[in-house]
Amino acid sequence: MSYLNGQIGYREDLLETRSVVKKENYVLLEPDGIVKNAIPGYVDCDVTILGSPELGASFADYIVTAHKGGKNEAFGGEGLETFVYILEGQVAVKNADSEATLTEGGYIYSPVSNTVSFTNVGEGDAKLYIYKRRYEAIEGYSAHTVMGNADDLPWIAYEGMENCYIKDFLPAAGDFGFDMNFHILKFHLGASHGYIETHIQEHGMYFLTGKGMYRLDSDWVPVKKGDYVFLDAYCPQACYAVGKDEDLTYIYSKDCNRDVKL
Repeated sequence: MSYLNGQIGYREDLLETRSVVKKENYVLLEPDGIVKNAIPGYVDCDVTILGSPELGASFADYIVTAHKGGKNEAFGGEGLETFVYILEGQVAVKNADSEATLTEGGYIYSPVSNTVSFTNVGEGDAKLYIYKRRYEAIEGYSAHTVMGNADDLPWIAYEGMENCYIKDFLPAAGDFGFDMNFHILKFHLGASHGYIETHIQEHGMYFLTGKGMYRLDSDWVPVKKGDYVFLDAYCPQACYAVGKDEDLTYIYSKDCNRDVKL
């Protein structure tokens, strides 16, 4: 049984998929065919692991549907930093420093070894995009809890372009205590990156709205709302927004602020 569309039994058409898996290069996972993963600690939740070290990632990404009362009382662990973003619903979150009830667009970043608990306190299902990564500590710097809502963050013109905008969730641009950041990119129809990017950083991306054509390595791949993409280090990447009436937006992670380990 696939996780997101509930498809069971035989199909009348051919079995096919848009998903592409090129480990240690790039991965596209479309919703159709994504399966549930049974993981200790999740109560009344449907969980799917998206990005993982098995693909070549240094992090793990998940999509979680928390049913009414669904929860995880200790997401993360020793040496790990975590990020939780609310896609739908009403979710109570808590770590050692902060607690709040978050709605769509709400988020919490929890620093190293400071686990997060979350509980769906709404009447219907809640949907979460969550992330964990082993923190790369450097002497003299440390990160701190950050909590808010994407709706309260300003849209900033992306590299001077007036049809492409970005939101930054964490203060990593001016604080070496953070070794990663989360962003949302928004492309108006017909907008694109200014160039094909090639860099050492990895990305995990979850598409929130719209449709696009994404350059992944040497391939142009169609993407749309609900898709997940992992980009490994040095994988060339860029995109165009396409379609009729909806901007292309996606939330993504990016490691930063650290030198190469030799």
